[in-house]
Amino acid sequence: MSSYYNPADLAKFGSIGEWQKNLADKFFSYYGDVFAAGALTEREKSLIALAVAHTVQCPYCIDAYTTDSLQKGATEEAMMEAVHVAAAIRSGATLVHSVMMMNKAKEVLM
Repeated sequence: MSSYYNPADLAKFGSIGEWQKNLADKFFSYYGDVFAAGALTEREKSLIALAVAHTVQCPYCIDAYTTDSLQKGATEEAMMEAVHVAAAIRSGATLVHSVMMMNKAKEVLM
């Protein structure tokens, strides 16, 4: 194996029920319901999943939702824009916590 993540393992995702079928069945039922069209289209949900996949840094999810987004009609531009939205939220979340650091530093320096 040339990397820690084996792309072939993505196709094995369905086998997670091998050791806990009841829990896997519940997960896959929920997962299917979440990604069904509702207030959001399936394409919109796929783009959200792609963005979140980058935020949580899941190579399997990036692989799966890149393909899924393209299959659902997303453009390359839309996919990259979704990733940038995720990056902006992640960096903003990091930066907003600097207020805690600033508050503590001011407290210590007073």
